[in-house]
Amino acid sequence: MNTSHESKLKERASVSFSRTVLPLWGLFSLVGLFVYGPSLGGDFISDDLHYVAANEYVHTVSLSNLIDIWNPQSEVTVMVENYAPVHLMLHSAEWQVFGASVVGYHVVNVVLHALAAVLLVLIYQRSGIGFYVAAGGAALFLLHPANVESVAWISQIKSSSALVLSLLALLLHARRPAWALVFFTLALLAKPFAAFALVVVALFSWVRNSSVSGSSSQRPPEPAHWKWLLGWLAIVLAYTWVESSAFADSAAMTPPLYADIGVRLMMIFSVALRYAWMVFSGRGLSTFHEPLPVTGLTDPWFVGGLALLVIFGLWALHALLRRREEGVYLVWAAVSFGPLSGLIPLPYPLADRYVYFILPGLIGALILAGMRFYATLRSSWALGEVGRRRFVWTLGGLAALVLIQASQLTYARSHVFISPESLMSDAEINYPEGVAASTRKASRAAREGRFDDAVFYLKAARVRGYNRVDNLLQDPAYGPMQSHPGFIAVKNEMADDWIDRLAAKSDISHYTARALAQAYIVKENLPQAVAVLEAAVGRPGPIGGTLQADADMVRTEIALRKRLEKARTAAPR
Repeated sequence: MNTSHESKLKERASVSFSRTVLPLWGLFSLVGLFVYGPSLGGDFISDDLHYVAANEYVHTVSLSNLIDIWNPQSEVTVMVENYAPVHLMLHSAEWQVFGASVVGYHVVNVVLHALAAVLLVLIYQRSGIGFYVAAGGAALFLLHPANVESVAWISQIKSSSALVLSLLALLLHARRPAWALVFFTLALLAKPFAAFALVVVALFSWVRNSSVSGSSSQRPPEPAHWKWLLGWLAIVLAYTWVESSAFADSAAMTPPLYADIGVRLMMIFSVALRYAWMVFSGRGLSTFHEPLPVTGLTDPWFVGGLALLVIFGLWALHALLRRREEGVYLVWAAVSFGPLSGLIPLPYPLADRYVYFILPGLIGALILAGMRFYATLRSSWALGEVGRRRFVWTLGGLAALVLIQASQLTYARSHVFISPESLMSDAEINYPEGVAASTRKASRAAREGRFDDAVFYLKAARVRGYNRVDNLLQDPAYGPMQSHPGFIAVKNEMADDWIDRLAAKSDISHYTARALAQAYIVKENLPQAVAVLEAAVGRPGPIGGTLQADADMVRTEIALRKRLEKARTAAPR
């Protein structure tokens, strides 16, 4: 490519950016702020607490905190259960600007989400999709109700930022491969799901540099830069090693929802079908999904999911063999689904926010397939110009209805992410036999003095893997139940679970040490609790002073018990 041609391309790109991208980003942002409006004042909820609200590492800007954020073996990496320094750096920047005021965080999430939608327009256009159709597909991504969790949940800035950085990498690879590698690396360090971009960029390069007849790309071949993609691969392999270590160190406290490997493998197909229902209907959404395990090979969710994956697999294979880019988009969706399919034992393998990386691939594939279908109709139908216009307007009207319906569902769904109560209530409504529902019922029963019922519900939650003994200690509703035999038994069982999972670890983090000490306190092993706390105090971390205070408090309790025992022994009988 000669210099003059390159300069013309740069000039054209600059004009396109100023005349198209910026206005569209502004429009998408305004629409997003309206549709996601109910959540803009939502509190810090669930993961937001340890990522932002109670995270000293993001509150205080210091060299030591900066080093810990980027250290894959630091306390903060274990605390947030992932190696995601870019994610934490974004929260740190936000905290310096917004502090504890939640509105700013929500606005940033919406604006980033809008930017991701705009970048999708550019991605789709590169596949030969016209601007208005590409913008319609991106608008569906912007407004899809499955994305509410990724946008309205403050700590999910990791999803929108990772997708934005990944899309920038895809767009820049052909002309600015060095910058593309930088953006891809940053995307991975925001959220590991960004790894999908490596497979996608390689397949796009392969398809667009192919001379096979039938390729759907309407663009001339682009530089593949295969040597640069080796750099992408090296980054993914290095990150996988680091992230696996970080996740293994932090995930021990929460057991997976499906412990049996056979059930987990069958659940892959069930989960795929549930995601398809969420994507194509906008229904079936929930916080803290807890679908019932597959009962066998005749389970309808298993059979339906198997059929779905076979159909999509054959479709992708056929498209790729014909060098059609819709096959790349299908692989995009499949690769994004892979880590959350159930292969990796996660506490919640099904979640609305996981659709965030799947949806762009499905939308792109469906648009390209629809374009081919429309081209076939045009060639086979004897439609005049007026007939074709009516047909296009009809399709446009149907698309507008879909976007309106999606907006209504998203607006309604945004009300869920405003408080811990609304968040947990949604889980209880959708999964009345799940852990969230059982623990809420237990807490209500305890407050009403129905202690036996509270124990019953706690046991029901325990059967499904619930082991949060710290919640039982901190929830004031359980205060009057501390001497109830059934409650004591449940506490001891959960404490034993924590001790089994955590006691064998060496050099544990501050927060893990505090959790383990709580388990020893429940088991009345106070000396061991002190030993754990004081061993952790000697290691770097954000709550060393708090741990020492905890240890001193437990020592005081030990001394008090010794004095009482001595007094009882010395008392005349």
